[in-house]
Amino acid sequence: MLQKNKVIAAALATTLLVPTMSASAESVSDLKKEKNALDQKKSKISKELQAKKEKIAKAQAEIEKSAKEVSKITVKIQETDNKIEGVEQKIAQTKYEIEKLQKSIEALQKKIDERNEILKERARAMQETGGQVGYIDVLLGSNSFSDFIDRVSAVNEIVNADERIVEEQKADQAKVEEQQNQVKEKLAEQEDRKKELEELKANLKKQQDKKKSALAQMERKQAKLNKERKGLENHYSEVASVSSKVQKKIEAEQRKAAEKARKMAEAAAAKKASAAISTTSNSSSSSSSSSASVGSVPTASSGTWMKPAQGRFTSGFAGRDIGAGAEYHYGIDIANSEGTPIVAAADGVVFRASPLSTYGNVVMITHNINGQTYTSLYAHMSRFGTSVGKTVKKGEVIGYIGSTGRSTGPHVHFEIHIGSWVNQATGAVNPLQYISL
Repeated sequence: MLQKNKVIAAALATTLLVPTMSASAESVSDLKKEKNALDQKKSKISKELQAKKEKIAKAQAEIEKSAKEVSKITVKIQETDNKIEGVEQKIAQTKYEIEKLQKSIEALQKKIDERNEILKERARAMQETGGQVGYIDVLLGSNSFSDFIDRVSAVNEIVNADERIVEEQKADQAKVEEQQNQVKEKLAEQEDRKKELEELKANLKKQQDKKKSALAQMERKQAKLNKERKGLENHYSEVASVSSKVQKKIEAEQRKAAEKARKMAEAAAAKKASAAISTTSNSSSSSSSSSASVGSVPTASSGTWMKPAQGRFTSGFAGRDIGAGAEYHYGIDIANSEGTPIVAAADGVVFRASPLSTYGNVVMITHNINGQTYTSLYAHMSRFGTSVGKTVKKGEVIGYIGSTGRSTGPHVHFEIHIGSWVNQATGAVNPLQYISL
């Protein structure tokens, strides 16, 4: 759709560049129609752009909602990271404890092995001496009683030492067995923690993938909406540019009309000066003849401007409500019976004589007065009395009162604009500043 609109806009721009338009005032009417079509297109694009902006706003709300979900995922990822860190610390601690137990087991095993060697020596000695007899031989071999006592003490000491060795051996073997069981338990815990760690890491990866997917989806959605919005804005700019070119052409045509009106005004001034030299009788005769042929046309007043028709003043340049709600009235209304002549309010060149929206049948005249361009507008005509490009004099009939367009009865709606006519509001001034009723 956007591509198609761009092609249309480009075609319009190309058409404008082809110098096939005539430089006559007739082209203004065609240009106005073209500009109205462009304005309608701009209005349509503007509505589409507004709808797109609303869609973007709605999508932005969804994106923000998704962003909150992503934030939640980020929190979960952080929690999982913390859990993983905790489990890894436990694994490291358990590994340290296992290594410590294994070192303890190794030390105990060394003691046990050393004692085993001592006990083996004892066993061999007892076997060679026949068991307890060896101790008796030691006692009987004493040289004196004190030596006997010493030998008894030594034998008792050896016996006690052997008993201690056996007890320590048993205790160390029991401790080794206990620590080996602890190592087995810690190894089992380690396996469980490793499994938990793997699950946490898998869950973390899943959450990270989900986060990446959500972010990518948001970025794609934003990019698509922004692309569509930019496309509409570019299209609007293209149409606006073409519309601006058309408006400039309209203004150029109106400037030509204004220049023509200026030259006509200069010629009229020269003619007036020449007429002043003529006799009063000739002037009076001419004036009488002119008045007689006009009929119900309003009498031309002195000065540059005059009222456009005879009739009753019914509405002024102000706010009003005629049934369609409050609105501003950018002209004045003069009511009279249908068919009453409407005259040019000042010397000028007709640049429009055609139906136009709520104006109905409308005539627009470009004037150049003391170097200033003006546009006068006469609406709701029953029929035209002039044509585009025609040079008209103040008081010359240009149409007839009617009720075409948006009208509640026969009247002429009269506007004066300073500058070229662009739209109803632009440059509009109160006509009563220029004419008398």
